[in-house]
Amino acid sequence: MSGWRWKVNRLRTMSVGELGWRVRQSVFTRWQRQGRSLAMHPPAPSEHIGHAWCDPLSHTFNVDTYVSAANRILGGRHTLFALKDANHGFPVDWNVEPRTGVRVPQVFGKSIDVGNERVVGNIKYYWEQNRHHELVTLAQAFHLTGDQRFAVGCRTLLESWLDQCRYPLGPNWTSSLECGVRLVNWAFTWHLLTGSGRRGDGESKPDVFAGPDGREFRRRWMDSIYQHCHFIFNHRSFHSSANNHLLGEYMGLLVASITWPAWRESARWQSAAARGFEEEALRQNASDGVNREQAVYYQHEVMDMMVICGQFGAANGVTFGEAYWDRLERMMEFIAALMDRSGTVPMIGDADDALMVRLSQEQAWSPYRSLLASGAVLFKRGDLKAKAGTFDDKSRWMLGDRAAREFDALAPAIVERPRQLFREGGYYLLGARFGQWDEVRAVVDCGPLGYPSIAAHGHADALAVIESAGGRQLLVDPGTYSYRSPDAWRDYFRGTRAHNTMCVDAGNQSKIGGGFLWLDHATARCDVAEISEARQRFRGRHDGYRTLADPVMHQREITFDANTNTFAIADTLECRASHVVALCWHFGEECAVTRVNRSIVATSGPVVLTMTMECDTLEPALIRGQEWPGAGWISRAFDEKCATTSVIWEGSTVGTTTWRTHITVEINHLPANAQ
Repeated sequence: MSGWRWKVNRLRTMSVGELGWRVRQSVFTRWQRQGRSLAMHPPAPSEHIGHAWCDPLSHTFNVDTYVSAANRILGGRHTLFALKDANHGFPVDWNVEPRTGVRVPQVFGKSIDVGNERVVGNIKYYWEQNRHHELVTLAQAFHLTGDQRFAVGCRTLLESWLDQCRYPLGPNWTSSLECGVRLVNWAFTWHLLTGSGRRGDGESKPDVFAGPDGREFRRRWMDSIYQHCHFIFNHRSFHSSANNHLLGEYMGLLVASITWPAWRESARWQSAAARGFEEEALRQNASDGVNREQAVYYQHEVMDMMVICGQFGAANGVTFGEAYWDRLERMMEFIAALMDRSGTVPMIGDADDALMVRLSQEQAWSPYRSLLASGAVLFKRGDLKAKAGTFDDKSRWMLGDRAAREFDALAPAIVERPRQLFREGGYYLLGARFGQWDEVRAVVDCGPLGYPSIAAHGHADALAVIESAGGRQLLVDPGTYSYRSPDAWRDYFRGTRAHNTMCVDAGNQSKIGGGFLWLDHATARCDVAEISEARQRFRGRHDGYRTLADPVMHQREITFDANTNTFAIADTLECRASHVVALCWHFGEECAVTRVNRSIVATSGPVVLTMTMECDTLEPALIRGQEWPGAGWISRAFDEKCATTSVIWEGSTVGTTTWRTHITVEINHLPANAQ
């Protein structure tokens, strides 16, 4: 989308108050560009260092796993999204974007258009490398072994970054969120290198801080920490930009001001960050535990932020209220409700595979199960323990060995009884025998498009259904794929046609206004949600096609019979004129999908789904890996996609019409390890 059109669309999402604030920020940025109100000469820091997030830090890990990862980094190899175990050199050339090889400009950071790939390449890859996850891995290896090679490696990487990425130049000085995440990784690195640390008594130091050179390195690092805090405090994401970015900015500012309370401004930064983070955590997450951005992976990121801030705060006398912890517990319950017996969570909304801190090097590690493991201890919940399965490395790094013992002592829930109605967030869980070998689990999406007015990470998926059985993925949300791919791919994966719902006149329920911008949001509402053990019923509607010349209202009613594992779905379009309609269903990539007469049969291991439709006007088409119009794709990891099967029943209708779809699930045998 052209720059001027995006700017017009962006202005449409702003209030008068926001316009005034942005004018003031623009004036301030111009002022800084002239060299004023910058932090070019940070004041000398005091020697005070805050406590680590956990005391004592655990050593109970598979040391070889972390040493191997650290040695790969010292050898120049690490993974960045689709660049698996790629050679990035050591130390890294921080100003070369690793996906495209573009060298980014070293000009005043806030003047750079980070959306222009000719200038910065794929900014997502650039920023990810500059978050410094690899520093934490090296520091973990040092903490576990005492091998100075890893501490020296940390210093080498940091000194090269400080040399190449000078404040306030380049893309590293455009985003307060990126500064915040980098500060958090620096805080973990510092404590892993120095031990727990005690305020004011002089923490133990690795060799990298020894001697005149070590003291100079320490001062340079502290100066950059001050500049990061100064930058975040003066460039926070308010108004329509106040989504997870603002939470991440407050997180970085809070963790930094707690870890290094070394300047006169530190108390002010800490107070503003603690207050702001708690307020935003309550504002951006609904009381039923659903993050308002309507993007499950971003909910995981926000929950991580809340755990990190809670841990650093508790260790240093910064407390959050009861409502904060209750909200986090409700968020844990929502993730647990979405998760099927295989540990899979639907890929609702955007996902970028980002981590706040990369603490685990375990194979097949799950960020969702990890959160539930931590939640089991934080809230003494045996049901969360049962969903988590094990106490993973990330939870042990975050909470310590005592928490691992508490986890082991918890009695896991025998029967899973998830919450099924999340009315404020707009999600409804249907199914039976949750957690058992023959469970059936379906999630109905009837929530808002996203949050706030730009709904940056929402998808046009109102009334979509996601279904699994026996832990097998049957009807899926196809994910995100990429943020910086050609617009057609970005738009397909977040568009209505890519979701298990109805698409009218080949349009989206809401209007795309830019890569992270929606206009004319569809409004969805639930009219009926009835849950009983044997029979469940949902009815909802959305008005996303109200802007058509002949306005259309889509209503979907779903009943589930637990005795027969049958879903009856009635889709009604209320309209007067003629419209082209497409009823879209997207199957998991492990499903073998065939057409048998007018039925669709999908098989995944012992699970068989049969779909029939009471309609002669719509014809089903099986599509796999189609480029244009896009269909038959799934993305399980950021910047990666593979072909899968989509079934689209397409045709035309005149006036109000109802289509009825019947879905029956069979699980053909009891597996040997069934519980």
